Amino acid sequence: MAVYQVQMENQARPVFSRWDGGALDPRTPVILQTDGGQAYGEVLEARAFMDRHVCIQQLVSTVRVATDEDRRRRQRHRQAEREAFVFCRDQAKSMNLDMKVVQVVMLFDESKLIFVYTAENRVDFRDLVRVLAHQFRMRIEMRQVGVRDEARILGGYGHCGRPLCCSGHLVQFYPITIRMAKDQGLSLNPVKISGRCGRLMCCLRYECAPSRPKPAPAPA
Repeated sequence: MAVYQVQMENQARPVFSRWDGGALDPRTPVILQTDGGQAYGEVLEARAFMDRHVCIQQLVSTVRVATDEDRRRRQRHRQAEREAFVFCRDQAKSMNLDMKVVQVVMLFDESKLIFVYTAENRVDFRDLVRVLAHQFRMRIEMRQVGVRDEARILGGYGHCGRPLCCSGHLVQFYPITIRMAKDQGLSLNPVKISGRCGRLMCCLRYECAPSRPKPAPAPA
């Protein structure tokens, strides 16, 4: 078994995949088996040094190397996703739904369209789902995410000029407070300490000393 780092489409963060076939070169297109179904991806590099340190359950499986037909099929999916994004955005606006469409993902087996969106409050999208199902003739899933997850999905660069931490290496979001910026003597200008998501930057936590429990009082 070999371990590869693979960049899945519609996902900012690469995944690690196991492969039982021959060696794969970088930029080789592959078909992956994920919990949600099959997905299209591209090999970034081999990670042989991880073979003995990664639990097999943490890896996705590489089903096969993508064929020319798979590439053409994925190209059709990209076009369908763009059209579905515009259609859903326009329908939500016409229905006065207070939501923002972030991303549309079509599963590689074309069994489902996933619409990722953000919203401040609960959205009754039942009518919208019926319109989408009638338009695209497949199962529809509406997936609500927060603004920090939106930044993770879309990716981008921070004030430092490097890729966003959330789409690069963070595995979960931690609470960030203005106190962390004060303790580091940073400017409290919201523009300077807020990330792409509009929330306080995750990196404010990196230089923050961990809180330590107070020592127990000495016995009398």
